[in-house]
Amino acid sequence: MSLAVGLVSSSKNMGLDDDNAAKVSDKTAKTGEASADQLSTGMVRSPSEGSLCQTEDEDDDDEVKKIELGPQFTLKEQIEKDADDESLRRWKEQLLGSVDVNSVGETLEPEVKIMSLAIKSPGRSDIILPIPVDGNPKGLWFTLKEGSRYSLKFTFQVSNNIVSGLKYTNTVWKTAVKVDSTKEMLGTFSPQSEPYTHVLPEDTTPSGIFARGSYSARSKFADDDNKCYLEINYTFDIRKDWQSS
Repeated sequence: MSLAVGLVSSSKNMGLDDDNAAKVSDKTAKTGEASADQLSTGMVRSPSEGSLCQTEDEDDDDEVKKIELGPQFTLKEQIEKDADDESLRRWKEQLLGSVDVNSVGETLEPEVKIMSLAIKSPGRSDIILPIPVDGNPKGLWFTLKEGSRYSLKFTFQVSNNIVSGLKYTNTVWKTAVKVDSTKEMLGTFSPQSEPYTHVLPEDTTPSGIFARGSYSARSKFADDDNKCYLEINYTFDIRKDWQSS
């Protein structure tokens, strides 16, 4: 049911490698404290007071915890910090890639722009989803055929500073009853001129008389400071057949 059940990156990602990300996430999840590497590199930031968004199921989600985060640094400061530590220097080079520090290095707040959203289904043209400025599409946003295979593809651009813990969440309701909720951790990304592209793993829509009908949903892109970069509230249908072009 959800438009997000997993993640396959189709971009040349400049984010954390799996081993480093796993170590950082595991320690933070278990202790609620930042690791020594996080504190020394400044990758753990104070929450941004602007554009905060409420986490889905915040009241009953055990994963939502208030963690005291360390100070925030500009990208230039992060690169220059601990310059004599060879292992940290190599890790930062892997994370940052070929970033032009002169153009982005003095800005504290990262910026993420979701540039495109599309639904892919085998044997059919992509369904391009227009992104309204206010995040609220007017009327029905799209229609899916019951029992059909599909995946969500999106592109986004990161500027100003490193965005840490970018995640995608999607919650679906039918007749005011929540029927699905998904959260996907996308990773940590450095600024670059070329957009990142991600395609989620293929999923299958439910089928049958009880599955057909109208649904409402909310999708969000936010980082580990809970800064919301895009929130979309929309409706969609599941029908016996694809909507005619």
